[in-house]
Amino acid sequence: MNPEKIPVGVVGLGLMGCSITTCLLLSGHPVVAVAPLSVDMETAETRIREHLAKAFQEGMLTKSPDSYLQQLLITEDYNLLKNSRVVMECTLENIAIKKSVYDRIEAVVAEDALITSNTSAIPISILQREVQLPARFVGLHWSEPSHTTRFLEIICGDLSDIAAAEWLYELSHLWGKEPTLVRKDIRGFITNRLMYAMYREAFNLVENGYATVEDVDRACRNNAGYWMTLVGVFRWMDLTGVPAYHTVMKDLFPTLSNQTEVPKLIDDIVKAGGKGVLNAQGFYDYTPEEAKLWKETYEEFSYDIRRLALKYPADVVKKKLATDEEAAG
Repeated sequence: MNPEKIPVGVVGLGLMGCSITTCLLLSGHPVVAVAPLSVDMETAETRIREHLAKAFQEGMLTKSPDSYLQQLLITEDYNLLKNSRVVMECTLENIAIKKSVYDRIEAVVAEDALITSNTSAIPISILQREVQLPARFVGLHWSEPSHTTRFLEIICGDLSDIAAAEWLYELSHLWGKEPTLVRKDIRGFITNRLMYAMYREAFNLVENGYATVEDVDRACRNNAGYWMTLVGVFRWMDLTGVPAYHTVMKDLFPTLSNQTEVPKLIDDIVKAGGKGVLNAQGFYDYTPEEAKLWKETYEEFSYDIRRLALKYPADVVKKKLATDEEAAG
């Protein structure tokens, strides 16, 4: 596969749409980026330029930032998507909005072009009902910032062509991803089901007085945060002793929260207009300067952790074994 010969489209140029666009540009794709909201025309190019400039400083680019921008067209005209082989929808988590976007995409792209959604909350099988050719519709669940992380989930809906998903799976390796192919649709996919189980228990612990927000975050940083860049939960249990987990599960699982309502703690924040560091109002108290510095620090961290993570790819042990065999041979 040669990304330079695979034109792609991105529809939706908020925070994630811009970082996804950056990732695709870094991988060599020509990109048509469509702004469904006129306000995004004013902010998207600046965001993408900032991403490319930072990536250049961090040694991720092989050419100047401006040379990547030559492969980018930002527009409000859906007709310019007509040559795209893949179009990635990155709009709000609202089925009506997404359907209106799909209608406009399908009106111009070829029948063999793939359409994907970056949804993290709506099952792909539900979104497929909103398109004319559901077999070509696949989920692509990215994480932010998309141009630095290894994460990507490729999700098949009930009607997806598995060959299309497998093609995207192969292509995504050229985007610097270690992708997960979700062959059977489920709400939340893989990572969100794991993470929201953790979020739910975190709320349970705080709201019932077992620990503060700060305590829970500290525990996550210094335990799960310590090893999860290297391994996932199953390899972690292999490394640290499977029988011990079996013993704990029997007594612990029945005590974990199975709450189905949105926790009051987050409900109160959202009803008060809190958006986290975006407006300095969240689970923590921030001054505007603190919120700005947390945003900048997270960006800095994303590059640092990327450098560390790249030293330990998924096949790190296989590569070491191959090196040992070559040395022995």
